[in-house]
Amino acid sequence: MDTACSSSLVALHLAAQSLRQGECDLALAGGVTVMATPSLFVEFSRQRGLAADGRCKPFAEAADGTGWAEGAGMVLLERLSDARRNGHPVLAVVRGSAVNQDGASNGLTAPSGPAQERVIRQALANARLAPSDVDLVEAHGTGTTLGDPIEAGALLATYGVDRPADRPLWLGSVKSNIGHAQAASGVAGVIKAVAALRDAVLPRTLHVDAPSSHVDWSAGAVALLTDESAWPADGRPRRAGVSSFGMSGTNAHLILEEAPPAPVPGADGGPEVPRVVSAATPEAATALARRIGAVADRPLDVAYTLAAGRAALPWRMVLPDGLPARAGDGRVVFVFPGQGSQWLGMGLELWDSAPAFAASMEACAAALAPYVDWHLREVLADEAALARVDVVQPVLFAVMVSLAELWRSYGVRPDAVVGHSQGEIAAAHVAGALSLADAARVVALRSRAIAKLAGRGGMVSVPLPLERIDPGGLSVAAVNGPEAVVLSGDAAAVEAFLGREPRARRVNVDYASHSAHVEAVREEILAALDGIHPRPSDIPFHSTVTGGPLDTAGLGPAYWYRNLRQTVRFADAVAGLHGHQLVEISAHPVLGLELGTLRRGEGGLSRFLASAADAWTRGVRLDWDAVFAGRNARRVTLPTYPFQRQRYWMEAPPPAAPARDAEFWTAVDQGDLDALAGAAPGSRGDWAKLLPALAAWRRRGDERAAVAGWRYQEAWRRVPDPAPAPLEGAWLVVGGEPADACVAALNARGARASRVPRANRCAGSSRCSPSTAPTRYPQWRRPAASCATTPRRRCGA
Repeated sequence: MDTACSSSLVALHLAAQSLRQGECDLALAGGVTVMATPSLFVEFSRQRGLAADGRCKPFAEAADGTGWAEGAGMVLLERLSDARRNGHPVLAVVRGSAVNQDGASNGLTAPSGPAQERVIRQALANARLAPSDVDLVEAHGTGTTLGDPIEAGALLATYGVDRPADRPLWLGSVKSNIGHAQAASGVAGVIKAVAALRDAVLPRTLHVDAPSSHVDWSAGAVALLTDESAWPADGRPRRAGVSSFGMSGTNAHLILEEAPPAPVPGADGGPEVPRVVSAATPEAATALARRIGAVADRPLDVAYTLAAGRAALPWRMVLPDGLPARAGDGRVVFVFPGQGSQWLGMGLELWDSAPAFAASMEACAAALAPYVDWHLREVLADEAALARVDVVQPVLFAVMVSLAELWRSYGVRPDAVVGHSQGEIAAAHVAGALSLADAARVVALRSRAIAKLAGRGGMVSVPLPLERIDPGGLSVAAVNGPEAVVLSGDAAAVEAFLGREPRARRVNVDYASHSAHVEAVREEILAALDGIHPRPSDIPFHSTVTGGPLDTAGLGPAYWYRNLRQTVRFADAVAGLHGHQLVEISAHPVLGLELGTLRRGEGGLSRFLASAADAWTRGVRLDWDAVFAGRNARRVTLPTYPFQRQRYWMEAPPPAAPARDAEFWTAVDQGDLDALAGAAPGSRGDWAKLLPALAAWRRRGDERAAVAGWRYQEAWRRVPDPAPAPLEGAWLVVGGEPADACVAALNARGARASRVPRANRCAGSSRCSPSTAPTRYPQWRRPAASCATTPRRRCGA
């Protein structure tokens, strides 16, 4: 929108109206002025409207014109109740505003005093305030000898009456500080007034030698702010008015009130939330981290402002010790490990502090109850119970399923799932392939069968490529990576292998999964799991049995036997997920992935939130509102973005020849042997022999350059004016015989013109016009009907 100098304040008025009427919840209002050409300077200089020294001197005796400025300003508006609820800092309150237009009264460049008085009174009425309730007015005040006295008169007639002499209306103008920024001047005044309200300071107006003698200052209690002073509260909110008047007559006035005191947040007993930063480059991220590290505000507010109040840029890091990481595209895979992530007390802290985790654990406990003789919460702290395979596997299943639900409660939805060995049972349930009841049945009854294999075998991990391993009598239980293999088999074979391979490490189990030992319980597993009902998954399921994506409708009893008997092809399964961010869903990371969930001895929300922040730095989308829900976190002012500045100006090319070269060729041209010999007088004879050849070469170069210059000349060619565009349609020419020349000219341009003679009875009648005549006067009817039937319906008069 464009109302000349009042544009940004009118925009702010309209934004406030939209918020009050419920048309939007947030509104950005402001203005920008960029002076790309000098035309405005030229025109106002001709009219003697510019100050000789370029300075605006609002309401001053020395005022001699305005001084232009470029600028951009923007403010964000929100309903006060919404801002409080959303934890947004409130800088000031818009109490009221008004806009009017009276451009016709005094012409284009002269302001209208009565119109200014009216818009001020309308704004006061809109704010339900009396003139004496406002302490300060940030005036339009451009420093002109015409506009300033008119504006001062309007202020004296409105704000200057009915107020005590010892408490005058204080008057200032931001144009004395930055110049007249035209379309951005209104929002500049608002920003200055908000700063004054925030700091409780009445800022002085610059360049005032003495109040203007063109203003009758005795007509009301209005005083110029020639000195900065404290702004007393006087037992009521401080208030400021802001005026902005457009050259075409559109006037705006806004009344601001200092923000009500923000409620003091209570003590926060929740877990620490990591502080995260992001930037466009790693250098900027590091610089921003240094700036944020010096902030002393409440840590929760700082974390909230960084996470929820700033854009998520490509390079991200966690403070204080993180390193910049390039964020991915946000695709995430939940990876569920097999056995080995358990530790005494895992999950108990989350059970008491994370409702989503607790609800899932309760559901898992209920689903496991028909198949076990222990309670889930009790065995989490029972070291002896966790040593049993028929206890630890169902417990790990419950913990992994509940951790996945916790991630989901913070907005993280997996794009695929992978499970390692028995972790596939949790993966299948999270993907939607197995109901919780079926998944609990699989993990409980299968682990009961595995318990019968205890004491007969063992497993060993080997940090070598598969092709370099001689398993002997062992089976390949799992291939987890290029140099990560697990073998399993008889206890004696495990001992023999450990004896000949010093890099191997024993796995803390006494049974041999993924080996021929499992065949002993095949029939028991198939019978126990008969009746489960797998279904197509909602989330892609990548199988470590087949090494790739799998239709989960086939996850019946036979599949869960193969899952226990065959080699775990974990490396193949994750190889098909290149580009995804893998998150290990476990009580302790055991698969060597970048991102985990909990750690041994760190099982609370603080550890989980640290993992979530790490995931965010790698592009995982996190619902920060859920992270800060119920914490009374507020947005605070933080250091701004550290732009990594680069110079893009065109650099002047270096001289074609250095000064030494110029001196040398000057000596050659002049035949100066002494200069050529320089500090070696003995070489004078050698230079005498070279000089003729050098001089001849120099002359040939000069001649070639001269001839090249003669080959070009500037020439100008007259370009004919473009032909006028043809006219179209039917045209009516109203008039006497002299109008025939006009008809002929229109026809020559391609139009179909005809003359309509003026009727005597139409003469002198104010009702006779091209819009009414075709129906009221007969002489118009025929040509008007012709116009109406024109194929392209283009008519003129």
